[in-house]
Amino acid sequence: MTSLSGKLDPVVRPITAADVVEALGQGARDFQAQPLYGLGFAAIYVAGGLAVLACITVLGMSYLAYPLAAGFALIAPFVAGVFYEASRERERGRAPTLAGLRRAVTSHNQLGWMAFVTVFIFLMWMYQVRFLMALFLGLHASFTTLQQFIDVVLNTNEGLMFLAVGNLIGAALSALLFSLTVVSFPLLFDRDDVDFITAMITSVRAVIASPVPMLGWALTIVVVLVVSMLPFFLGLLVALPLLGHASWHLYRRVVEQMPQPQAVAPQGLDQGRTT
Repeated sequence: MTSLSGKLDPVVRPITAADVVEALGQGARDFQAQPLYGLGFAAIYVAGGLAVLACITVLGMSYLAYPLAAGFALIAPFVAGVFYEASRERERGRAPTLAGLRRAVTSHNQLGWMAFVTVFIFLMWMYQVRFLMALFLGLHASFTTLQQFIDVVLNTNEGLMFLAVGNLIGAALSALLFSLTVVSFPLLFDRDDVDFITAMITSVRAVIASPVPMLGWALTIVVVLVVSMLPFFLGLLVALPLLGHASWHLYRRVVEQMPQPQAVAPQGLDQGRTT
């Protein structure tokens, strides 16, 4: 099958739950081998989350902490790009460098389009939260504290409906984004001959080829991210590098690598050997 770029589509292989477990083990070993990169880049992500949390608190919009935290997880695959590249360098027997990681992130034009898709779904998530608040809690619903918001959501029929419908829509958006990105981001980091649409199609094909293991991987990501966000996002210092490195190794198991071109001997040398 030929992609939009005119090249052959990546070949997708089915995986098992054992592949997911092994990918997590390989991710943990990558993190252990190069912890400073993982902790450093994850700290930037954590600092961003804390800054957003501080801003909404100052603005009296702390009730948005939950949907923002959930939405923040949606953009994690793009942020994890540095970990894909670090794992690839270690795979090649080379130590990652800051210059190399920066070059890898900025040199792939198609990543910008994938970032747009990710941010677009994040904005859809935030808009639907505000729409559902107006629908179930009132057009001008506003809460001065997070505790007040929690009390309304958990102790009123309207709040429970808002929570149920919001979580269902959030789960649908998360499933959509997971299907589009679980393979596409590492694929674009790995191969320059693949466009972002082909990468997303390949990612969906990978999910269809192994629905149960991929569902298990998605649930693992959700549980790890939720638990790691509880202590003021600090758990992400470990969770984000671990999942990022593991995502790379799972990609390696899902998508076959391109065969390396063999060197062709000069024609004159071939003739010399046959004469």
